[in-house]
Amino acid sequence: MSSQIIPVEPFDYVVFGATGDLTERKLLPALYHRQIAGQFTEPTRIIGCSRSELTSDDFRKHAQKALKEHLKRGEYDDDQVAKFLARIEYVPVDATTNKGWDALKKMLDDGKERVRAFYLAVAPSIFGPICDGVRDHKLITKHTRIVVEKPLGRDLESALALNNMIGKVFHEEQVFRIDHYLGKETVQNLMALRFANALYEPLWNANHIDHVQITVGEEVGLEGRAGYYDKSGALRDMVQNHILNVLCMVAMETPYSMDSEAVRDEKLKVLRSLKPINADNAGYLTVRGQYRAGASKGGPVKGYLEELGDESNTETFVAIKAEVENWRWAGVPFYIRTGKRLASRVSEIVITFKQIPHSIFEPNAGRISSNQLVLRLQPDEGVKQWLMIKSPGPGGMRLRQVALDMSFAQAFDVRNPDAYERLLLDVIRDNQTLFMRRDEVEEAWKWVDPILKAWDETSQPVQGYTAGTWGPSKAIALIERDGRTWHEPQ
Repeated sequence: MSSQIIPVEPFDYVVFGATGDLTERKLLPALYHRQIAGQFTEPTRIIGCSRSELTSDDFRKHAQKALKEHLKRGEYDDDQVAKFLARIEYVPVDATTNKGWDALKKMLDDGKERVRAFYLAVAPSIFGPICDGVRDHKLITKHTRIVVEKPLGRDLESALALNNMIGKVFHEEQVFRIDHYLGKETVQNLMALRFANALYEPLWNANHIDHVQITVGEEVGLEGRAGYYDKSGALRDMVQNHILNVLCMVAMETPYSMDSEAVRDEKLKVLRSLKPINADNAGYLTVRGQYRAGASKGGPVKGYLEELGDESNTETFVAIKAEVENWRWAGVPFYIRTGKRLASRVSEIVITFKQIPHSIFEPNAGRISSNQLVLRLQPDEGVKQWLMIKSPGPGGMRLRQVALDMSFAQAFDVRNPDAYERLLLDVIRDNQTLFMRRDEVEEAWKWVDPILKAWDETSQPVQGYTAGTWGPSKAIALIERDGRTWHEPQ
């Protein structure tokens, strides 16, 4: 089974931070794959901007090197790369001064009728100067959009300041706040599973679901991000954006359509329904952790403080018992955990249904486990529905739990695209469904801020955990005191 590729209208993608890590690892490969897929129409250009004094030829060589380094085996095609590099231009621009803006304007004036997207792959501190430069040099057309990366603030106050800064220049409908988790096939398949099947939606509530788990585990440590990460921590880096977005997709009510505003309205309602966590209950509902020396699949690894080379109370792991206080989810806990240097790299959502009310089988038939729906976001995206069946063969009724397993890679005769591929082209399509609206960002911070404040007020300590495990023992206690256990990724 193959998917239909729908070309998009010609565009100019202007990438600020063109020589940075994000552009090299994600943006250039994603745009290259969309070219190969046949989604570009001509004339389409990719225009890199940064302070580096490069020519367009210099940047093409830089882009070619990035593609060679970050494309998977067999994906680098000489003819396609040559075609891709031919659509790349470069303009040195210093966002904090007037340097380079006139040259950028001259280049963009050649395509005033095209869709024009400014991608800010830069630190948030430069968002304001870039927005001002785009406005002051009259680079905004009726087809202009702007894409901003996380982190969107360190707290509610700074998020409001950033949103106000962007909002002075761009209308809200022009602003695309990107979260690559929402571009993953499995997250979007939540919509299909719930709203395109009569099987699940009638059961998607507190009457039938016992609890929900969301796990985002990373095997890596700081990976050169010490300066950023130690000022952020797991709660800001992962929970406030990625995980809350996933939680909203799981918990939201049925939107009246797939219209972007309809979907985002329902996500906003979930954020507003989250039970507050503050100094009164943070010690009971949250766990902070920090990895110590241990082992990964590659061998022994240092602890966080050794990697950082300094003392720090920053959490590299967080577990939270959250609740959505509305009629659909009343009493259903959402257990969240995320961290670095965990046992494996995995992101998954586990929906555990309630036990059957009464078993008709003999005790020796075996234990009846709860049905579970497991959605794997990465790696090996797919869906598993765990069911109870009879074990084949004679000798009486023997029950066992097995999975109806659908791997996307096996079920569909297409490569599994990176999330950025969909999101970059959704910007051109002017489809905001998978992007965060301003009020969503601010509502997420309204829930996270009191947790951060509670940790400071109560001096809630970080619990040590050995690298290569699933976090501190208190995270296990968080769920087991409720008579439940963390799902072991398989």
